Amino acid sequence: MNRGGPDAADLARAVLAELGGKAPDEVDAALLPPFTALGAVGAAIGKSGLLLGAQDCHPGPEGANTGAVAAEMLAAWGCTLVLCGHSERRRDHGEDDKAVRARVGAALRAGIRPVLCVGETRTERDAGKTGAVLSRQVRAGVDGLAPEDATSLDVAYEPVWAIGTGKNATPEQAAEGHRTVREALAEAFGREPATAVRVIYGGSVNPGNAAALLAAPGVDGALVGGASLDAAAFAAIVRAAAPAKAGSARGGR
Repeated sequence: MNRGGPDAADLARAVLAELGGKAPDEVDAALLPPFTALGAVGAAIGKSGLLLGAQDCHPGPEGANTGAVAAEMLAAWGCTLVLCGHSERRRDHGEDDKAVRARVGAALRAGIRPVLCVGETRTERDAGKTGAVLSRQVRAGVDGLAPEDATSLDVAYEPVWAIGTGKNATPEQAAEGHRTVREALAEAFGREPATAVRVIYGGSVNPGNAAALLAAPGVDGALVGGASLDAAAFAAIVRAAAPAKAGSARGGR
């Protein structure tokens, strides 16, 4: 809930300037502003190659749902991806696994790429429940999807204890979480289709740790939070993604 007015377009233009006017060919880079800034940011990035995304969507296509925004509406604004089940949505709005799965389905229905967010709290990690929590959230988030849907889905592993705390997971912890996510995807889709899903890391990613995290085994990109509010910092993370493994840098909260 930052940069929801005209300043969002200013930030998008600043990111573009830092990137030399266009997104690197090797990286899918997206900005995910608040709903109120989608039009302005979409106009600012134009045909630069930067993608436009949203932070949430409603499960239904239309109806008496005051204050909600449907995935079809996001598609009309040019969004190509949307977060589903971010930990702050789960925490602040009571979105359980069933609600998150409904949003994943809504995004796919609208032709938008869902980014299914999963992650454990500090209490769950300390209790040794990380694997169980991640497996449950992944399986619930893709329940009933067909193997061919794997090509249209991303999963973001965002350990809740690392979001906005400055205490990012180590590359080893990130790799461990990503292995668990990948195993759950293999159980849901089959091992070969599951390889099509990009699994990205989110949790206090910054220019200082991005290269190491992106180089960790199984980490296909980054979901960038606070660092995306600084154009130079976000651009540095995007550039770090290119040599790491031509993965994806996601951000723009």
